[in-house]
Amino acid sequence: MLKSFSLGLLILIFLGMGPLMSLTPSDNIVVASKEQSWVDSVFTSMTPNQRIGQLFMVAAYSNKNEKHFQSIDTLVSRYGVGGIMFMQGGPVRQAQLTNRFQSKARVPMLIALDAEWGLNMRLDSSMHFARQMTLGALTDDKYVYLMGREIALKMKRMGVHVSFSPVLDVNVNPANPVIGNRSFGETKEEVARRGVAYIKGLQDHGIIAVAKHFPGHGDTDTDSHLTLPVVNHDMKRLSEVELYPFHKSFEAGVMGVMVAHLHMPKIDSTKNQAATLSKPIVTGLLKEKMKYKGLVFTDALNMKGVSSFYKPGEVDLKALLAGNDVLLFPEDVPTAVRKINEAIANKQIKQEEIDQRVRKILHAKYWAGLNNYKPISLTNLQQDVDRPLSNVVQEQLYEHAVTVARNKGNLIPFRNLDTLSIASVAIGTGPNSIFQQTLGNYAPVTKFNIRDRFAADSAFTKLFSKLQDHDVVVVSVHGLNNTPFRDFGIGLGTRAFIKYLQERTDKKVVVAVFGNAYSLKYFDKSDWLVAGYEDNPTSQSLVPQVLFGARAAKGKLPVTASANLKAGTGIATPSLGRLRYGTPESVGMDSRTLAQIDNIATEAIAYAATPGAQVLVVKNGTVIFNKSYGYYTYDKKKPVTNNTVYDIASITKVAATLQAVMFLKDQGKINLDEKVATYLPELKGTNKANLVIRDVLAHQSGLRAGIPHWQKTLDKLQLNQTFYASAQNDVFPNEVVPGIYSIKSMEDSLWAWTVRSPLLVKPKAAKTYDYQYSDLGFYILKRMSERLLNQPLNEFMDQNFYGPLGLGTMTYNPLLKHSRDVIVPTEDDNYFRKNLIWGTVHDQGAAMMGGVGGHAGLFSNANDLAVLLQMNLQNGNYGGHKYYNTPVVAEFSKRQSTTSRRGLGWDKPDPDGNGPTSNLASKSTFGHTGFTGTGAWVDPDNQLIYIFLSNRVYPDAGNSKLVKYNIRTRIHDVIYKSIVPKT
Repeated sequence: MLKSFSLGLLILIFLGMGPLMSLTPSDNIVVASKEQSWVDSVFTSMTPNQRIGQLFMVAAYSNKNEKHFQSIDTLVSRYGVGGIMFMQGGPVRQAQLTNRFQSKARVPMLIALDAEWGLNMRLDSSMHFARQMTLGALTDDKYVYLMGREIALKMKRMGVHVSFSPVLDVNVNPANPVIGNRSFGETKEEVARRGVAYIKGLQDHGIIAVAKHFPGHGDTDTDSHLTLPVVNHDMKRLSEVELYPFHKSFEAGVMGVMVAHLHMPKIDSTKNQAATLSKPIVTGLLKEKMKYKGLVFTDALNMKGVSSFYKPGEVDLKALLAGNDVLLFPEDVPTAVRKINEAIANKQIKQEEIDQRVRKILHAKYWAGLNNYKPISLTNLQQDVDRPLSNVVQEQLYEHAVTVARNKGNLIPFRNLDTLSIASVAIGTGPNSIFQQTLGNYAPVTKFNIRDRFAADSAFTKLFSKLQDHDVVVVSVHGLNNTPFRDFGIGLGTRAFIKYLQERTDKKVVVAVFGNAYSLKYFDKSDWLVAGYEDNPTSQSLVPQVLFGARAAKGKLPVTASANLKAGTGIATPSLGRLRYGTPESVGMDSRTLAQIDNIATEAIAYAATPGAQVLVVKNGTVIFNKSYGYYTYDKKKPVTNNTVYDIASITKVAATLQAVMFLKDQGKINLDEKVATYLPELKGTNKANLVIRDVLAHQSGLRAGIPHWQKTLDKLQLNQTFYASAQNDVFPNEVVPGIYSIKSMEDSLWAWTVRSPLLVKPKAAKTYDYQYSDLGFYILKRMSERLLNQPLNEFMDQNFYGPLGLGTMTYNPLLKHSRDVIVPTEDDNYFRKNLIWGTVHDQGAAMMGGVGGHAGLFSNANDLAVLLQMNLQNGNYGGHKYYNTPVVAEFSKRQSTTSRRGLGWDKPDPDGNGPTSNLASKSTFGHTGFTGTGAWVDPDNQLIYIFLSNRVYPDAGNSKLVKYNIRTRIHDVIYKSIVPKT
């Protein structure tokens, strides 16, 4: 019988182990022979009491004191317990204790952990993946498998062998206080499919899965931790619903099952008899009728569902008599051992039954590798447990779970951002949540917060007037609990506020719920309703990405929340190609390599190359690095954030003027090989008459680098009152800096001086001029663009690019839109404006024109600049809108000659190296740098964008340390080195 059992268990084992499936029959026999030999040798070496000890799995806490640890030492060394279930603590502390306890064990112990949603179910400093109800929203089970795989790999690294998961309860009772979002859902088939995927993910990677809570804890309305729930289903109903997922898990080879603390009077009528202690259920139903051969675990024997009715020791014996193999969380092992020995002596249980169960446990230990036990290596343990690839799986789980339950008129995803005024009201969380930060990455969003979900009505009503001017109000509900009888923590004020907005205003109210899916019943009259399922940084980041169409919605409700929100409800929404926000590993980059950027940025600040900076990296349309460093100034009073706005200097050339020129080319309004004078007739008869647009864009038209126009407006080093006034009026409308305003005709003067400027000397016999980088060309291109567009450049860009793209920070003259507090200062100008330049453009020429130059004047944060460049990388397609109909970006970004690295307007890598980019950048790369210490590069071959923003000119524009220490390029190098080669 023992041999037959062993082979049966081996078959189950092989079903769960992918690599062994390739073994030949003869190999299987060898493996079985080795296993049986090890089991036999260990078994025969143990005394009867040591064998009884193998039946116990005791609880240990790595966050307790030495007295607790010594008590476990005693249970291991004196009573030979067969396993340890770790509870609270941390990964490293647990591993240390595991080594300690295993060193005292005569037979290596099975180490177990409750890790339904990841190690952090029990341990600090650990990853939370997703609760099973979140997994129930997925339409592809492969992600459940991947989660099981990741959890298994973490457990293996920590010396854990058993996971008490998955939960296979079919949660048909919305009032269930203990299962709820721990269940995959209310449909037996969905629960079974996902449960099997989870089991295979664990067991294919060496962890024993334990399906729970047999025979089904889904239709209860009391908590077995506190009392004994009663389930009045008969065998027919159990077979049709509750047992179905367990049947499927047995077919899939699950190696363990946990029996629940439930009273099932129609199966076992014994008063207050929990299923755990019921022989008709454990032996009769599970082992005999369902023919389950794997390990049978009790649920924790300290739970009130059983401990209220039996004393410690007695409950262990009853569980053993019922047919359980492993007695989990015994409260008194010495007493339990004594009681079991008495039962053997009294013939309540046969020694052979004990021996059989011990052998089952030893077979499981062999499968887990304990026949070759080695202590856990503590070197890099936390780093290994925190494997970055886990972040990818976590992101995939929440992305595919997000469920759009209502979407009237297909409002979601949001389009036409230039005509859509959006407000966000976050209830149950404070300001600066990841949710609101991510919303702000896509559009200018007015943000409000009500931290208390049970706040007084006045806290809600005072928002009504503030929301008056907004078309869309996104109300997000945070901080929920999982208790149905407490309304999941959703206050009446929250519900009344949302209902009022929906019924008594003309607002489009989008409700996003970050909590239990059953709580959606309070919002089932919503026209726009989104389920995020859980409230954590990952889910808070992903729901806005769905709202704005960066990611598609694919999830389906796993349970019925109300008559209007049935299980299976879920409206698919499309991706509009907007930037996503995710993890480096999700796009084939290494986060640990990217972490070197921190060191270089810190070095730059330490060496006073710049007081602060922003660094952003996009790969394959996903922002995978967006960090801010340092402060606005060296006094370290105000830290830089991702919302901080920088003067991007000459990046204006490509982010403003060049976009307009490409637009004109795309529309067929200009010919690049025509003379500029064709479109600006005033150039005829001047030395600029023969300038060709292509040459101007390539900086090979003979224009000088620049002209210090500002010097012409000084009188003995003071501002000439012909050009400037201290008060703004119709004659002097252009703000140079606050308190200095230039004359209305200033731009005409600058234009005249530009037109009259001499050209470079053309080399003899040369057909074209040598390359000379020039600001003057963009004075000319701005003038040409405005003439053809019949509109000022800044207005055109706002209406046709920045507004539709949702760029809330990208603008000329930022003080017209933003508080100076969000803008970093640049130079302390002691030679022209005699002011600290803060919120107005650093470039003198652009400042004289009121801040709007073709060559300078644009402000932005890194995120908005990345959006504009991603649109260019996607050849004008972004957010469901086509900004260019022809491949103009590809045309303009090509290198134009063999004498310079330049494209048309765009800068390029230097073919000989030592250029503005990393030497690892592809030849297709294009972008630009700026005088204030900025840089922006797009690499189409690698689908890569790199943004670096700083104010290195503070307080002195002569500061060249950024170039001296090669900061921008070294960071660019790190980015390329972080790309994992494809195998």
